[in-house]
Order: sequence, then structure tokens, then C-alpha cells
Amino acid sequence: MTKFIRACMLVGALFTGVGAFAQVDDPDATPAALLRGPYLQAGTGTSMVIRWRTDLATRSRVHFGTEAGQLDHVVDDSLLRTEHSVKISGLQPHTRYYYSFGSFKSVLQGNADNYFYTLPEAGKEGMYRIAAFGDCGNNSVNQRNVRNAMLKYLGDNYLDAWVLLGDNAYGSGTDAEFQSKFFNIYKDDLLKHYPLYPCPGNHDYNDKDFPGASEAAQKSHQTAYYQNFTMPVEGEAGGLASGTPAFYSFDVGNVHFLSLDSYGMEDGQYRLYDTLGPQVQWVKKDLAANKNKDWVVAYWHHPPYTMGSHSSDDTDELTYIRQNFIRILEREGVDLVLCGHSHDYERTRLIQGHYGFEATFSAAKHNLSNSSGLYDGSDNACPYIKDSTGRGTVYVVSGSAGKLGGKQPSFPHDAMYYSNADQGGASLLEVQGNRLDLKWICADGVIRDHFTLMKNVNRHNVLHVKAGTPLTLTASYVGSYSWSGQAQTGRSITIQPQAGTKVYKVRDKQNCLEDTFTVIASK
Repeated sequence: MTKFIRACMLVGALFTGVGAFAQVDDPDATPAALLRGPYLQAGTGTSMVIRWRTDLATRSRVHFGTEAGQLDHVVDDSLLRTEHSVKISGLQPHTRYYYSFGSFKSVLQGNADNYFYTLPEAGKEGMYRIAAFGDCGNNSVNQRNVRNAMLKYLGDNYLDAWVLLGDNAYGSGTDAEFQSKFFNIYKDDLLKHYPLYPCPGNHDYNDKDFPGASEAAQKSHQTAYYQNFTMPVEGEAGGLASGTPAFYSFDVGNVHFLSLDSYGMEDGQYRLYDTLGPQVQWVKKDLAANKNKDWVVAYWHHPPYTMGSHSSDDTDELTYIRQNFIRILEREGVDLVLCGHSHDYERTRLIQGHYGFEATFSAAKHNLSNSSGLYDGSDNACPYIKDSTGRGTVYVVSGSAGKLGGKQPSFPHDAMYYSNADQGGASLLEVQGNRLDLKWICADGVIRDHFTLMKNVNRHNVLHVKAGTPLTLTASYVGSYSWSGQAQTGRSITIQPQAGTKVYKVRDKQNCLEDTFTVIASK
């Protein structure tokens, strides 16, 4: 009888299409089984959406609290569903919450390992970590190894968010492929702890096996990708409301992110490279409204520069995005662009102004820095420094979190400082104040590339104080510190200046950065 009831419920789900059912007597009499989840969606500083799937329709209940043994808050949804999505609100920013979930009569999961942190307050500085997985969902050994390497690197450190760079379930983005190649892979670790902010790729639009359906899906957005994920489309996570899950923005502290769609169409005709289309018009407005953010990161699927498994010289989406779209981002001071599509890793220096084919790239003209950006003490390895003009962007292809391999005859692309199509990996951003680091963590745990970006460093300060008054001097950067004439090695020192003028300097051990403090003390 139990199997018969489950079958009837699932048939009902197919007819409703939305996972909700008409009310029946004692709907939770038969315990449901967990098929998917939990996974965390549309996270903000004060709210989180918890989603899961069951094999038969039940009502939804989430308990939560700040202590594992005291889940003293509850949110209910009395509609019968197999696709459960519960939003909990009224939370405190950057706070750890524990949760359990299930039906009105039973708990499917909920112990000390079910927890998340809300996002930090928008604009607030801190130490934040955001991971980027590109082209991940192919159920490969590489996919699992990349996941394990990222988790091992994180250790006890929390991941504030993770983003997907498209092609999240191969080969056609069907619901069954999402289940076996995405949700089943990440269900016990990444999905249940860290809020996820995806973007779509061409395979998420049924690109491989259903070409006719793919074109229709690009216009309608009726795909499993859009059914499976919940995006913050009303500006609730920061940024400007987009009103569509195809593209949106959010803030992780002082970092502003834009998730874009490089394959779907808006209004049945406009792609990302159509600068008069709704998506680009929203991008312009969102960037204009968020100039107060310290860092701006944009991500989408199709990269403007690549010679990996795809060529950015002979593919319409890639070529037109480079020719028509990225100049808008550069003009608005976007710091970092993350993409997938090519199943490798490729990274530029800090560049600007290259919109043509690979052969037209000129290091002398387009590189704003000739440094490697490694900031590791090696030769010519100082961080990329963005001055008050905001010029320069670093472009990263990180599309080997699952799929791996493929090179064009001209690999690597002339714009790239580093390229690798032999090892799989995912990228991790670590942002602390005015310092941003990206690390490419490979499937074997080796970090084969990394770079550092800094803003508003190498400052010259003139300070007027009264002689004998204690004064604290603080370096403008995050790193190592050697103060002239001082034994202290911390970021800040406290002095008691005597009458007159004295200059203090602080340098990093790599001799890349220097702040000066001219202290003028009067009697």
C-alpha cells in the first residue's frame, strides 16, 4: 500500500508541474524519503532559502536556531509538495544558524552538521571566501577530486558563498542529470552548508541532445536549471533588482557580484552581447548603483579570451561578448571576470582595452602591469594595484571543476599569463579589506596559480598632532610589515611624537608596497 500511495503522489506531481498538491486527510501519514538536498539558496544577511525534494508530497517545516540543540524557531508551509522551498527570515548578519527540516510529523535531517552562516553586512570588511566551480557536473573522478581538494584546503574555515560558472549538469541539463551529476555529488558537504549562486551555461539549456529544444529554451528559460535553483532577483541580497533568475547581483561584505547569462535570450532575441538588450541595460544600472563597493566581480559562462577547448576567435558568443560587452565592465571598473566553457584554467594579467582577435593582443598596449601578480617573493611578482581611476580587469577561465581538457592549436592565448589544460581545479577568492587573492586549487590539492589584487595602497599621509599625544599609524594594505626605526611588525604601531616633523615608513617584505606618514607635531 505504501508503494501505491507514493506512486499516486508522484503521478500527481507530474500533473501539477509545481510540486504542490491539493489538501488531503492526514497528508503526513506516510513518511517521505529525502531525494535531494538540503541546499541553500538566495542567501542574504538576514534570510536563507532552504530547499529539498521528497519522493512523495508532504507539508514543509524548518526549525532553526543559533545553537544546535535549541532550534527554537519554526517556519511552515502547509501546501503539499515534493519540491520544498522554505525561506527563513529575521536573521542576524554573518551569524551561524543550525537547522532541521522535514514534514509536520517527521524530521528528514537535522543535527549539528546542518548549519549555515548568513551573509555579512553589505559593504562591511572582513575575511571572506567565495569558491567558483566551472563546468562541474559530469559525474567524473575529477569532479570528486576537485571537490575534495577544495574542502581540504578550507579545513575549518567557512566558505561564505560558492558560485557556478555554467554547464552545471552534462550533457543536456536535464533534471535527472542535475540529480546524478550535481546534487548527489555535493549533497553532504558544500550544498548543506554554503549558499549557492549559479549562472547558466549552454548545456543548462538542453544544448547537447535536444538542439531544437535548446533554441526554444533559450527564449523561454523553461529548463531544469531554472526549476532547481532560487535566485535573489529582487535585490534582497544587494544590488539592483533584476526581476529575473537569468541574471542578478548580490553582496558578500564589501564584494559585489553579478551573475550573468551568456546563452539565454531576453525578450526572445537579446543575448548578453546585445548592449541594448534588457540584461546589459540592467548591468549598467547595477554597476552605477554600486560604485561604493570595494570590489566588483562579474561571472558568466562564455569567456571573452580562451584557447582551451574552445576558441574565443571563432565562436559567436565569445567573440561578440569580447567585442561588444566587456568594454562596459572595464569602463565601470569591474575588477575580476570569472568564466567557464573551456575545460581548463587560463588567467590574464591586469589588462584593459583588448576587444579584437588574439593576434591583435599587445602586451605593451593592453597589459596595465607586467607583473605576474603572484606576490610570493619571486621576480616581478608584485600585486596588481588598482589606483583611483579603477582601470584594469583580470580575466579568469576556470572551467575544469568536472570536465577537463582540450587545446586549440594556438594554446595558450596570447593574453594569458598562465594556462593549464592538464589538471582540473576550482578557484577560490579570499578577500580581506582592500586585498583580493584568487587561488586555483587543483584536484590533487596543489595550488598551481594564484594572484593578488590591491586597491588604495602606497599612501602618503600627512598628520598634524599635538606633541606627546599618542598616535596610531596603520598600514594601508594586508600583508607583512617592516616599520622604519621600529621593532614592531604588526599592521599598526603607536607612537608618541615629539615636537617637529618626522617621517615614518612601512614596507612589505617583498618590497612591493610602501606607505609614508609625515607626522607634524606641534607644542
